Amino acid sequence: MRVCIHRGTKEIGGTCIEVESKEARIVLDCGLPLDAISPDEVPLHPIAGFETPDASLLGVVISHPHQDHYGLAYRLPDQTPILIGKAAQSILAAGELFTPSGATFKNVVHLEDRKPITLGSFTIVPFLVDHSAYDAYAVLVEADGKRLFYSGDLRAHGRKGSLFQRLITHPPAGVDVLLMEGTTIGRNVDAFPTETDLEEQFVELFLQTEGMALVWCSGQNIDRLVTVMRACVKTGRQFIIDMYTAHILRATGNERLPQAGWEHVKVFLPHAQRRQIIRRREFDLAKSYRPWRIFPEQLGHTAARSVMLFRPSMIDDLEKASCLRGSRLIYSLWSGYLEDPKNTRFLKWLKRHDVKLDHCHTSGHAAVKDLIRLRQAFPKAPVVPIHTADADRFEELFGNVARPNDGEWWTV
Repeated sequence: MRVCIHRGTKEIGGTCIEVESKEARIVLDCGLPLDAISPDEVPLHPIAGFETPDASLLGVVISHPHQDHYGLAYRLPDQTPILIGKAAQSILAAGELFTPSGATFKNVVHLEDRKPITLGSFTIVPFLVDHSAYDAYAVLVEADGKRLFYSGDLRAHGRKGSLFQRLITHPPAGVDVLLMEGTTIGRNVDAFPTETDLEEQFVELFLQTEGMALVWCSGQNIDRLVTVMRACVKTGRQFIIDMYTAHILRATGNERLPQAGWEHVKVFLPHAQRRQIIRRREFDLAKSYRPWRIFPEQLGHTAARSVMLFRPSMIDDLEKASCLRGSRLIYSLWSGYLEDPKNTRFLKWLKRHDVKLDHCHTSGHAAVKDLIRLRQAFPKAPVVPIHTADADRFEELFGNVARPNDGEWWTV
C-alpha cells in the first residue's frame, strides 16, 4: 500500500490523502484550504480521476462535513463514488439551498460506524467520532496486508466524548501507521471546556441579559445548538432559529435534536434567506415551517424571553424589528474570526446599539493531552502529522514520527 498526502502535512485544512493498492486508488478527504478566497480558483490535486473520470479511482471518502475536508469534492466528476455519512450527506444537501458551501453528491456510499466497506483490494472501516461536525468519522484503510488509521478531526470533550473513550479503549488492532490530526498543538491549552461547561456559562449569561440574547454560532455545530437549547430550557427562554438552521437540524434525521415543532422552538426567516427561497422557488419548504414561524413584528414583544441564533447578515432584520434594547451577543466561534476586517461593520454595529459582547466557545479538536491518549492506543505505529501547523512538535509529544512532505509517495 502506497500513500501520498497531497495537502495537510504542514497546515490545517485542505486535507487530501491518496492511497494506492494494486494499481487502484482511494482518496481520503478533498478539502478546501482555509486561506482560499474562492474554491473555483483552487487547483485540483494531480490525482487521476479528479479532472475526468478514471476507473482506477474507486472512491473518495469524506470524513465529515467541514469545508476543509469536502470543499473541493463538488468539482469531481458526477460518477465519482463518494463515501460519506448519511446524515452528513443530508446536511450538505440541505445547506446548498442557503449557502454556497453546501454540496450534493450523486454517487454515494454511506459510512456507518465500524461497518466495513470493500472497494477492490481496499477494506474501509469508519469509526464514528466526537467532533464539532455532525456525523464525523475516523477511517481505517486496509490493503496488501497493511493497515492505515486516519483520525480525521476528533475530540474528547464534546457531547459524544464517549466515542473517543471507546476508540482508545477498543482501537483497531495491527495498525501499521497512524495519520493523526494535531490542530490544537501550539495553543498552550491543557484542556478545553466541555459542552456541559458551556451550557452553564450560557445559563449565566442568559440570566444576566435584560433583553434578547443573541448567539452567533455555526448552524451546523449540532452540539452547540443542543447546548444553547438546554440553556434556554433552564432559563425559561424560547429558542429562535433561522430557517437554514431548522433545515439543517431536520436533515440530520435525528428527532432527539432540537427541531421546529418542539415546544419553545421558533423559526425566523431572515431577508437574505427569504431571497434564496424565492430565487430557488422553494416555497413548499418555507410553507413546511409555517406553524412555528416567528415574524419581525413579534421579536420586540418577546425579546426578554428569547434567545436568537444570529449571524451578521441579520443586522438589518433586527434593526427593523426594534428588538435590541438590553440585548447581548454571545459569540460562540473561534475568537480569531473577529479579527477579520469583514467583521468591522458588525463590531461597529454592536457599539452603536450598545449590545454587550461575550465569548463562550470550545474547540472542535482534541486537546494535546487527548492526542497523547490517542497515540498511546496505537503504540507500535509510527505517527504521521496531518491537519497541523506544528508538525515539528510531534516527535517531542508522541515519539516515533514519520514526516513525509506534501506530494511525496511513501510505502506503508
